[in-house]
Amino acid sequence: MSGIEDFHAVIPAGGSGTRLWPLSRTGRPKFLVDVLGTGRSLLQGTVDRLLPLTGPDRILVVTGQAHRDEVVRQLPELDGSGTEGAAEQVLAEPSPRDSMAAIGLAAAVLAQRHGPSTVLGSFAADHVIAGQDVFERTVTEAVAAARVGYLVTVGIKATGPSTAFGYVAAGDDLGVAGAPSARHVTGFTEKPDADTAWTYLATGRYSWNAGMFVASAGVLLDHLHTQLPALHDGLREIAALWDTPGRAAALETVWPTLTRIAIDHAIAEPVAATGGVAVVPGGFDWDDIGDFESLATLLGAGDPDGPGGEPPRSATLGDDALVLRLDAPDAFVVTGDRAVTVVGLDEAVVVDTPDALLVTTRAHAQQVKNAVDAWRERGATRLL
Repeated sequence: MSGIEDFHAVIPAGGSGTRLWPLSRTGRPKFLVDVLGTGRSLLQGTVDRLLPLTGPDRILVVTGQAHRDEVVRQLPELDGSGTEGAAEQVLAEPSPRDSMAAIGLAAAVLAQRHGPSTVLGSFAADHVIAGQDVFERTVTEAVAAARVGYLVTVGIKATGPSTAFGYVAAGDDLGVAGAPSARHVTGFTEKPDADTAWTYLATGRYSWNAGMFVASAGVLLDHLHTQLPALHDGLREIAALWDTPGRAAALETVWPTLTRIAIDHAIAEPVAATGGVAVVPGGFDWDDIGDFESLATLLGAGDPDGPGGEPPRSATLGDDALVLRLDAPDAFVVTGDRAVTVVGLDEAVVVDTPDALLVTTRAHAQQVKNAVDAWRERGATRLL
């Protein structure tokens, strides 16, 4: 497709990806890393996916000051004029203030530059999506619903009773031209227990909340003004000075005072209660690569086309010639410069980097974050 008129993409690029340590580090979090072995980082892949919808001059990346230079270096294609032009499309936060401040800042800057009717869509920098055509149709519907005043989220079809994701409850059809599959949202639910998740799936009304939101800048900011006026006013003050010499001073004085809160809690949940949120179902494949178990799956484990009709369970990120598996057919290995041999360990995970080695299992993949916390407590900041 040739792009959606007056539509801008916002990419919040934050977090440290601690469950993918030591592949992901504080100084080089997972969105800056080629964790799929494609030759492109997750951030670059996100931009590749959004460019057909926006063009190179309508993408904003919101990231931490520490990652700004690397983001600019990785994305010279933004606005087509090299890294100097791309720099103006990277909004650097002095410190993390969660997703509402990040997305709200982008909305305020876009409203300042292009007017409040500008429609923006927020898409995380570290998600993996397959099915480009379906993704583009989904976003096109979301934009149509946003143009008539809704805050729109994209619901991911739940493939099982996951307790790792939040859920979106869909109600009646929205009845908006250009968004035939859009429905009213009746509520959001935080990560439920397994029994509740099974109940949700049985109704057919619930989808996973992937944190994708589409709205006009003016509508989003108006909702923020209603719910959290001080946060709204602070972001507006910063945005008014963003393209002026006063930016640094505004960030220094105003940014630390901003409320730290997620967009879901700040506006999505309260606005849904008053009928102002819509959901468009996303029929594409989606993964947030939350740990090494999900990364292994993406890289080949569970492939239904495995030899002999049995899905393979092994996967390698890096040079597979350096990996030897003996009685460990399901081992997932990230290779460095050394040969790795795995013998007799079920569902092993081995991640080899120059200064840190991780050995765990897929069942314990979520606990890798605890290792990061433990090294931090020891004061081993160089490993983080």
